[in-house]
Amino acid sequence: MISKTNLKAYLLIVSALLISLVNNVKADFLYGTPTNLGPPVNFGSDGEGEASISADGLSLYFTALRSGGQGSGDIWVTTRASVSNPWGEPVNLGPAVNSYAWDGEPSISSDGLSLYFGSQRSGGYGMADIWVTTRASVSDPWGQAVNLGPTINTSFDDVEVCISADGLSLYIDSFREGGYGSTDLWVAKRETLSDPWSEPINLGPTINTTESESAPSISADGRVLFFSDFFAIRPGGQGKNDIWMTTRASISDPWGEPINLGPAINTSAMDIHPNISADGSTLYFSSDRSGSTGLSDLWQVSIDPVVDLNSDGIVDSTDMCIIVDHWGTDNSLCDIGPTPLGDGIVDVQDLIVLSEHLFEDVNDPTLISHWALDETEGMTAHDSVNDNDDFVMGNALWQPNDGKINGAIELDGLDDCIIGSVGPNPADGPCSVIAWIKGGAPGQTIVAQPGTADMLAVDSEGKLMTGLNGLGQNSEPLLSQAYVTDGQWHRVALVWDGARRKLFVDGITVAEDTQDGQGVFGSGLYIGVGKNYTAGTFFSGLIDDVRIYNRIVSP
Repeated sequence: MISKTNLKAYLLIVSALLISLVNNVKADFLYGTPTNLGPPVNFGSDGEGEASISADGLSLYFTALRSGGQGSGDIWVTTRASVSNPWGEPVNLGPAVNSYAWDGEPSISSDGLSLYFGSQRSGGYGMADIWVTTRASVSDPWGQAVNLGPTINTSFDDVEVCISADGLSLYIDSFREGGYGSTDLWVAKRETLSDPWSEPINLGPTINTTESESAPSISADGRVLFFSDFFAIRPGGQGKNDIWMTTRASISDPWGEPINLGPAINTSAMDIHPNISADGSTLYFSSDRSGSTGLSDLWQVSIDPVVDLNSDGIVDSTDMCIIVDHWGTDNSLCDIGPTPLGDGIVDVQDLIVLSEHLFEDVNDPTLISHWALDETEGMTAHDSVNDNDDFVMGNALWQPNDGKINGAIELDGLDDCIIGSVGPNPADGPCSVIAWIKGGAPGQTIVAQPGTADMLAVDSEGKLMTGLNGLGQNSEPLLSQAYVTDGQWHRVALVWDGARRKLFVDGITVAEDTQDGQGVFGSGLYIGVGKNYTAGTFFSGLIDDVRIYNRIVSP
């Protein structure tokens, strides 16, 4: 049997080969900056929305109110020669698909031969029904649309639809009886592509609420479901309407609690109708946010890799070893392949993704502050993320050749410290605080939030601790058994995941516990002094490369 040590060495060698063999691999899991698809997809004051991207990424089906259609709202398609080419002029799908009434909410099958959609045309069972059109090949015209019948459609509105990649699950939103709110998400299934659809099953109270859940979009592997609220807004959102997601370990496991995609995607405006690409790298959605040209526009946002697993600013062998350490588990930090959404297990797919980014410097949008501390003189320390020059107090010395990573700052333990302007707020969600230190003494503080908490500190015996406390636990710091004042370089970290606080020393978890939550925190950050700026808490020694993230990291 190969030992874990030998496996690490073997995989580090193999990774060089993987770089040359694998192209266009994406990794998990940060959202980029949303961008408007622009003309010719979005057109003037007309409204565009409800996108569905083909599996090859070359055809985008959507609903539009623009002129030149068949009715009050039609389905259109825009195509491109490659994923790097611009979208072409949209084409109306014509009278075989579109009618005099409203037709929209398209969902294209993975083989491109079936298009499911909602319609208010006559001949249905309710005000709006789900229909399907098919074709023999992707070069053939679409056939006459067919109603999916009374198993799927009811006398209520059955509107938005998403077909799974294997064609065996049909997710819909519906006003039908038996739900929890104004609209719920349901799923119908079939054993084979030639079998009839089963009676739709409600996705249950974990996903559906007394509010409104609509516009389902299922990932290619069936493990991630995106949706939006619409008629009645779910609590906990960012604005008018928001996009949410829920995940499950496998297609046979129950869905987890939905989470809001947050301000990276959602705004105070209407953000609805998500559609995830087959490779998991792009999320399309509709929005009337600032920057839209019509009633609503189509937008897209990339899902970008988090491959710097230990958050040291570079992808290297240390990150590969972290993957090996979690081999065969479902560790979400390391599950970065084969698509950005992961596949539920840490394996060679994740190693392949990581190898695509080896030795890259990382621009991580979740890094909210970074003091490299590589200055050679002066009384300011530069926060490169916020482009701030923060004050250095006392008579601190710059040591440009004596840091763990290039230079460092040397503090005297009397009155030296750095007054930073941007720090974390644990009340807002996960965060991580990381620093390299050498020296220090019992009772001193490494990083603190002014007036609130000593986030990284040294206890009375010289061991790492944190004073970040949960609600109702105001007097209980988290203590470790790891000495950090032995005169050696140590990478120390505090990670808060929203429920637990963890302390790390040199990549090893040295203490953790569960908290009830976090209270209201102030702004700013102290480096090298305690929260109350008192004598005895000033740090004596070297501090280097202080990083603050608004996510969980694995230091």
